[in-house]
Amino acid sequence: MRPVRAPWRRLLGALDARGWSLTVRVVTVTVLLSSLAVLAVGGYLSSVIADGLFTQRRDRVVAESLTTRSGLVETLNADTGRGQGQELDTVAQFVQDTREGGADAGGREIALVPAGAQGTVSVISTDRVLTDLIDPELSAAVASAPDSLRLRSVEIRRDGRSEPGLLVGTRVAVPGAGGYDLYLLYSLQPEQDTLSFIQSVMLGGGLVLEALVVGIGIVVARLVTTPLRRAATAAERIAAGDLSSRVRVSGGDELARVGTSFNDMAASLEQKVDDLTELSRVQQRFVSDVSHELRTPLTTIRMAASVLDGARKGFPPDVDRTTQLLTAQVARFEGLLEELLEISRYDAGAVELDAQVHDLRAIAERSAEDVRALAAARGSELILDLGDDDLEVEADARRIDRILRNLLTNAIEHGGGRPVRLEAAGTADAVAVAVIDHGVGLDDAEAARVFDRFWRADPSRARTVGGTGLGLAISLEDAQAHGGRLQAWGRRGEGAVFLLTLPRQAGATLCADAAPLPLMRRLGHQEERR
Repeated sequence: MRPVRAPWRRLLGALDARGWSLTVRVVTVTVLLSSLAVLAVGGYLSSVIADGLFTQRRDRVVAESLTTRSGLVETLNADTGRGQGQELDTVAQFVQDTREGGADAGGREIALVPAGAQGTVSVISTDRVLTDLIDPELSAAVASAPDSLRLRSVEIRRDGRSEPGLLVGTRVAVPGAGGYDLYLLYSLQPEQDTLSFIQSVMLGGGLVLEALVVGIGIVVARLVTTPLRRAATAAERIAAGDLSSRVRVSGGDELARVGTSFNDMAASLEQKVDDLTELSRVQQRFVSDVSHELRTPLTTIRMAASVLDGARKGFPPDVDRTTQLLTAQVARFEGLLEELLEISRYDAGAVELDAQVHDLRAIAERSAEDVRALAAARGSELILDLGDDDLEVEADARRIDRILRNLLTNAIEHGGGRPVRLEAAGTADAVAVAVIDHGVGLDDAEAARVFDRFWRADPSRARTVGGTGLGLAISLEDAQAHGGRLQAWGRRGEGAVFLLTLPRQAGATLCADAAPLPLMRRLGHQEERR
C-alpha cells in the first residue's frame, strides 16, 4: 500500500469536519440541507409546471386539429362532383388558408397526403420539415384508425436549430371526393421558452434563498458559539491559573444559565483552591517548624546516645542492647527529619540546584560503595555494569547520589538476598541509570503508586532499613528538578526495575523517546544468572 503524501494528508485533514469550528459546521450543514430542499422543491415545481404547460398545449392542439379536420371535410363536401384539378386547387387553397389563419399562425404547419399515395407524390405541404417527419409507421397508424387523432412528440430541426414539436395525424374520407391524410405540426418552443424562463427565475430565487440561509446560519451559529467561546476562554484562563476569570452573562436563556453555572463553579473552585492553598501552607509551615524545633532536642539526644554508645562496653547486656537500639533509632529519626525538611522545601518551591558537570559513572560507583556494607549484611551481591558510554551530565551531584542510594537501598531491602544490578548508558541527549533487583517485585498498580508519599506496598511487613516511605518521593522530586524522569516497573515475584533518565543539560526538555536503557525487561532467574 503506497503511503499518503504530505499534501494529501493536509487536504484530508482540512476535509475532516471534526477539525472545523462550530460555526463552519453549522453553516455547512445548513447550506447542504437547504440546497437539497431547494433542489427537491425546484425539481418538483419544474416537473409540475412542465406537465401543466404540455397538457394545456396538447388540449389546445387537439381542439384546433379537430376544427381543422372539420373545415377540411366541409371543403371536400362542397367540391363533390368537380374535376380532379379543381379538387387539388381547392385542397391547396385550404392548406394555405389554414397555414395563414388561426391563433397558431407561424407556429403550425399542415400537410395533406392523398390516401394511398406513396412517398411524397401528390403531397400538399406548407413545409418540407413536416413531410420528412411522416414515416410509414405513422401513416399506418393513421390508416388503421381513420376517425381518431394520432399524436406524436417530435424534434423539429430547422436552420441548424432544434425545437420540440407535436405532430398530429388523422384521415379525412368524403364519399365521392376521395380521402386525405391530414398532418398538423405544432411547435412547442413557446412553451419551452416559458418553462426555461420559469426555471431560470426559480434558480435565481434558489440562489438568493441560499444566500439568505447562509446569513441566517451564520447569525444563529454566532448566537450559540459566542457564549461558548467566552466560556472556553474563561476556562483556558482558569486552567492557566487565573481563578478569578468569569463569563459575562446576559439574558435568561439556556446559554445564560450555562454561563451562570460556570461562574458559580469557578467561584466554588477558587474558594476550594484558596482553602487548600491555605491548608497546604499551614501544613508546610507546621512540618517545617516541627522539624526545626525537633532538631535541637534531637541533637542533644544524639549526643547523649553517642556518649552512651561509646561507653556501652562496660554496660550489662540488657543495657548494651538498649543503647544499640537507642543509637539506631536516633539515627533513623534524624534521617526522617531531614526527609521532612526536604519535602517541605519542595512544597514551598525553595529548592535550588547546584548543577555542575559530573561523571555519572563516578557518582554511581560512590553510591554503590555507600550501600555495599548493607548489601553484604543482607547477602545481596552488587553488580555494576556501567558500560563505556560518555556519562557526563550537568546535575546536582548530591541529589543524584541521594536518588541512587535510595534506589539501591530499596532494591537491597526488597531483593530477598538475590543480586542487585546497577546499569548505566548514555546517548547524545540523555543518560540513564537502572537499578534491577530480583526480589518480591511490583505489579502495575503498585508501580503506579510507588512514588507516593508514605506509601508502602505491604504495611504489615517488618522493615529493617529505610524510613517511612519518603525516600522514593524525594527521589522523584530530585529527578524532576533536573528535567528528568524516574520510572518503576516490575513483575510480582520476579523483581523490579527503577530507571532514572536525565538530560545532558539540567532543566532541558527530555524527549519522550530518549531511552538509553529499557524500562521493561526480562526478570527472574534468567536475569539473575546473566
